[in-house]
Amino acid sequence: MCNVPMSRREWLKLASLFTATGAAPLLAAGEARAAAETDPTVRIGYLPITDAAPLLVAHNNGYFDTDGLKSVKPVMLRSWAQLIEAFLSGQVNVVHLLSPMTVWARFGSRAPAKVVAWNHVNGSALTVTPDINAIGDLAGKTVAIPFWYSIHNVVLQDMLRAHKLVPVSRPEGALAANEVRLVVMAPADMPPALASKRIAGFIVAEPFNAAAEILKVGKILRFTGDVWRDHACCTVFMQERDLNGRPEWSQKVVDGIVKAQRWTRDHRAEAAQLLSKDGKNHYTPHPEATLGRVLVPSAELEGSYLGSRAITHPNWHEKRIDFQPYPFPSYTETLVGRLKQTLVEGNTQFLQNLDPAKAARELVDDRFVKRSIAANGGMAAFGLTEAFTRKEEIVV
Repeated sequence: MCNVPMSRREWLKLASLFTATGAAPLLAAGEARAAAETDPTVRIGYLPITDAAPLLVAHNNGYFDTDGLKSVKPVMLRSWAQLIEAFLSGQVNVVHLLSPMTVWARFGSRAPAKVVAWNHVNGSALTVTPDINAIGDLAGKTVAIPFWYSIHNVVLQDMLRAHKLVPVSRPEGALAANEVRLVVMAPADMPPALASKRIAGFIVAEPFNAAAEILKVGKILRFTGDVWRDHACCTVFMQERDLNGRPEWSQKVVDGIVKAQRWTRDHRAEAAQLLSKDGKNHYTPHPEATLGRVLVPSAELEGSYLGSRAITHPNWHEKRIDFQPYPFPSYTETLVGRLKQTLVEGNTQFLQNLDPAKAARELVDDRFVKRSIAANGGMAAFGLTEAFTRKEEIVV
């Protein structure tokens, strides 16, 4: 188990190392945390990206309320640091976090929280300027990532190493011929930075890749789901005090999220509309057409990706973004192993002695999601076999 958690001040100091914008305090610490321990209201925190779709659909469709829970409109935040701060302070009690970020939070920052489900799979891509035609063309250039502890950083560095390129994090100075500079950047800033040629590419969650395509400032070089098949991007993270102290409440929360994932799989166009800036809850600032490009891409568009080799594994039949909630242990174990080889800023000592199998057991609590899946048609309803195991497929 984890040791005593870091203080709020220590959390924020560490979080600021990994974000472009830093953490902005959202609440006074003591009163908000005390209220959170007794208030059963479902309070969701999210970033305006497609990763948040199941949480937002669950709220929009009233799945929490129909299960007898009280919920309030989700709180939109602008950076990963702000999302962590809101979760830690008690302003929100259900969040989606980048899967590697949960490893850092649990074991690097000793946060008393656990992954209870996957939020979605795939849903990200490497987008580059029109003159970049291969990974090797990134040599001597700068690529933006959303967070050091992100699946985007892990997959990008896998691709760079496969092409004999060396990722570096130093912010200034000349680059060697085989080096690629990585910079952390807020997702919304990535398309403008690409358009102005401040960066040669970015790897991030949707719909910012789709936005760059629509604006004709960039093209997708590779989908991350075509490198790591059906990888988790964001996961659902909840406090242990809720999971252990009010298990019935926690079960209903996970039930609502799983129900939302199944609904979204079957209502992709409707999901694009309700998530858009024109939806009744105005969850994101994105146009419906941009979100639709991600959730319901046309056959013609998918064919173009085969031609450009943004998709090299058509036999995988990957969706640009898909939804299935079960957190396979093999993924977490493989992720921990790959994080040990990934360049990240800050103190990574905790990773060196972290056993992947032990980490998977301690990070994830799958009690609730297994029951939720069973109540929503079983694994088959999400296009999976009934086994709760799989073999990871990673082909760079």
